[in-house]
Amino acid sequence: MSKLDDKALDQIFREAHTFNSFTDAPVSDEDIRAIYELAKFGPTAANTSPARFLWVRSAEAKEKLRPTLAAGNVEKTMKAPATVIVAADYEFYEQLPKLYPHADARSWYVGNDASIDATAKQSGSLQAAYLIIAARALGFDCGPMGGFNAGAVDEAFLAGTKWKSSLLINIGHGAVGGSFPRNPRLAFEDAVRIL
Repeated sequence: MSKLDDKALDQIFREAHTFNSFTDAPVSDEDIRAIYELAKFGPTAANTSPARFLWVRSAEAKEKLRPTLAAGNVEKTMKAPATVIVAADYEFYEQLPKLYPHADARSWYVGNDASIDATAKQSGSLQAAYLIIAARALGFDCGPMGGFNAGAVDEAFLAGTKWKSSLLINIGHGAVGGSFPRNPRLAFEDAVRIL
């Protein structure tokens, strides 16, 4: 495997910012599929792939989302071309005969609520990050946020499922001036230990 060039690394990481405002350019069905078709390849525990992605684009769906948002997230979310509700399917193990066919991985989870919860949260969080990386790799900007009432989102959008929301991500093409200057990051010496 070869190293990505600096232009690609800049686009995905070094020059990418969290965006709070976007242009009017839409995120199409084809764009959504392309983002998912990249993001799905990121590794998860025993290939559990618990994340589920509900893309909110229509005016009606946005209005349904509005009352679940923290005040500071309302305007930017209403104006974003798309908002992804990242959720975890707490019955992800039902897919394991297909996703992990060489072992009875389903039996590792059935009835083990602590393991289901840990895997849903850990691997679901990984998949949210993969979605952001995939979107950036395809030329989109992202605004992940946690300021929302998860219970209200689950009731409004996920009722009748075993899905639980964990994160919202606004996705589109960032507007000029639509992000803040980059905040500091921890230095290598502050964040890393090599044993």
